[in-house]
Amino acid sequence: MRNVILSCFIVTLFGCSSAGPTQPEAEYAVAMPDQFAAQVALNVMAEGGNAVDAAIAAQFALAVTYPEAGNIGGGGFMTIYMDDATDFLDYREMAPAAASRDMYLDENGDVHPSDSLFGAKASGIPGTVAGMWQAHQKYAKLPWQRLVQPAVTLAQDGFYVPEKLAGRVSRYIQRLEQRGRESNFADYFGAAATPGALFKQPELAATLTRIRDRGQAGFYSGETAAHIVNFMQANGGLISREDLHNYTAKWRTPITFAWRGYEIITSPPPSSGGIAVAQWLGMVDNVVSDNALPAHNSAEYLHLVSEAGKRVFADRAEYLGDPDFFAVPQSQLVDPAYIAKRAAAINLSAISATPDIQPGLYESEDTTHFSIVDKWGNAVANTTTINLSFGAGVVAEGAGFLLNDEMDDFSAKPGVPNFFGAVGGEANAIEPYKRMLSSMTPTIVLDNDEVKLVTGSPGGTTIISSVTLSILNTLLFDLSAEDAVNSPRFHHQLLPKDTIRMHPGFAATTRQALTDMGYTLDERRFGDLHLILQQDGRLSAASEASGRGRAVVEKAQ
Repeated sequence: MRNVILSCFIVTLFGCSSAGPTQPEAEYAVAMPDQFAAQVALNVMAEGGNAVDAAIAAQFALAVTYPEAGNIGGGGFMTIYMDDATDFLDYREMAPAAASRDMYLDENGDVHPSDSLFGAKASGIPGTVAGMWQAHQKYAKLPWQRLVQPAVTLAQDGFYVPEKLAGRVSRYIQRLEQRGRESNFADYFGAAATPGALFKQPELAATLTRIRDRGQAGFYSGETAAHIVNFMQANGGLISREDLHNYTAKWRTPITFAWRGYEIITSPPPSSGGIAVAQWLGMVDNVVSDNALPAHNSAEYLHLVSEAGKRVFADRAEYLGDPDFFAVPQSQLVDPAYIAKRAAAINLSAISATPDIQPGLYESEDTTHFSIVDKWGNAVANTTTINLSFGAGVVAEGAGFLLNDEMDDFSAKPGVPNFFGAVGGEANAIEPYKRMLSSMTPTIVLDNDEVKLVTGSPGGTTIISSVTLSILNTLLFDLSAEDAVNSPRFHHQLLPKDTIRMHPGFAATTRQALTDMGYTLDERRFGDLHLILQQDGRLSAASEASGRGRAVVEKAQ
């Protein structure tokens, strides 16, 4: 596609000959969680910026207009396909130097129910600004100031609050009041609880201005750093000036694997997502190689995918963590022979007993994602988070941004589930400067070195199933981009026992058949898919209808 698009772009500039086949016009596309970031990204690409430029500008814009997950106070992962090469940027948060293995246990050795979820003590060292700076240094075409300025303008001049955002803010303030949480959240975001209100954020605008003018140093040192540290010291948090100075974003090698003739490019540890997607797709393929492929979203299909999911999450609990601290057996976990062995134990007619599903080797729910493809055929899949909706529920006073509560993604105590029901072990125990295990799975699929699919979603552990199902929906069941993001999805992991979480919209016969098998059905929406699909040289983009996203394909000028 790259050569076709480049040829078309040249033809657009210098004129078309009537001879020869008609080439498709060059296009670029975004699938964004809100309209503001979508427009910012489109404007950047209209000015000649590439996919990474658009991603950086969108990331900062979301820190203003998508406060429940967009951030400069959190972190994330970026999967990149640029100039026919793959790359992966890890800007995940890190535990502060003062963090310790048992920091969230009470005097009885039990996990304290809220210390890792609410308040300053729940926050890891933010990585977003360092990540965007690194991405800019390596890949960007446009000046840093140009890419940050739209976010400064949105914070300084304000934006009109969408109804869905106002509802989320209002409900969150009510929950804080009902639970007796002392927080400054309403002081900063109460004005956003009214649909259509012009919402300005002067402290955040000042912080973004320092980032615009000083780059990474505008966040990790100077006035912004002083605001962060002062708030930590006054509210029991752990992040110090030294922690901010020592934070680093890391370039890692993405996980790549072949599946049905495609090349999947996805997230390596400290994400669990890439290994999980490789296992999930591989186990399903192994089963259907000897059995008929069940009908899409039938009870048989949900059971097959759920049985694979049990095994995926057993391995996740035992073997996955920060590779800088723990030797993750990545090659063994994605080895086709190992995946085939795991698939051989799947029971197509009954639920496997949860206690019998052990690791196989050796005998937040609010995140957000966006997808971008530029006119040269480069792509970015970026997933970013502050963990739960509105993170730790408190704002770093003076700096104007919400703190993350990513420390909950560590294993506060081996064997005890975190907020998302994910069980962890020693591999994911808390250590200073360690990155907590994540489910974020920004993924790009190539077909003969051309971008075929860019996909990702928020949703805690359900991210992994959302990404897996988006690949199956588009590339196995041939759903369009729009149908793929809006087709009802489901999720099953090791715990809660024999429980399938599912979107509304599954057939009554499917639900009854699963209940008859012994499953417990938990009907609640999850995730917010944003994907771009290439078919026959043309792009299509889609954002899930239940969210407030915007997906656009534009012809390059």
